[in-house]
Amino acid sequence: QVQLVESGGGSVQAGGSLRLSCAASGNVGGNYCMGWFRQAPGKEREGVAAIKTDSGATNYADSVKGRFTVSQDNAKSTLTMYLEMNSLKPEDTGIYYCAAVRASWWYSCTTRISTYNTWGQGTQVTVSS
Repeated sequence: QVQLVESGGGSVQAGGSLRLSCAASGNVGGNYCMGWFRQAPGKEREGVAAIKTDSGATNYADSVKGRFTVSQDNAKSTLTMYLEMNSLKPEDTGIYYCAAVRASWWYSCTTRISTYNTWGQGTQVTVSS
């Protein structure tokens, strides 16, 4: 079982940047899809970005392409995923969650919410205009 803890949220003005972290603990051996998701007030949760831990292959929602970058640090027994967010817009405001699911070598990770089975508690990101 893997546990996920997000950090790095905060408040910024439009055009600013934030870096979110997702630290995975527990049984982190093997291959995973890890993803970032967000939920704005009154809206459904949506996928933002995903990364495959063995290949580093990434996948982004159209709304964040060119502005957000997902990366990972999986040295030895640790696994941390990051989300670098630049050129932030007010519509990026929301609670950001990280999620994970074990994945076979042939599987391509997506930002489809239903495919993930382990979730963090979320971190708030607020972008003011």
